[in-house]
Amino acid sequence: MKFIFEVTMKPGFSVEEYAQGWVEASEIIQQSEGALGTYLHRKIGHPDTVLAIAHWQTKAHRDAKDDSRSARVKAILARHAQVVTVKVIGEYEDPEWQVMPP
Repeated sequence: MKFIFEVTMKPGFSVEEYAQGWVEASEIIQQSEGALGTYLHRKIGHPDTVLAIAHWQTKAHRDAKDDSRSARVKAILARHAQVVTVKVIGEYEDPEWQVMPP
């Protein structure tokens, strides 16, 4: 299961600052049951925007995570809520099959 978000920095806050908090929070969140990793990608041509992808075993695992269990994660998310805009791109099941070039 993948959860994909577009995150845009508000003026005065940099992608690098966001990434620092994102890495710190992700290290803690990834200890949750069913967490399978996260990725952060900068959007081409938009230096203030990133794509965040979170991988979870199931939607139920993702929904069951408790960001408030860690005071550090709670503080990072509260800070980010003030300095970024988050647009949910979507929630995607892992494909049953993939076609990959040789």
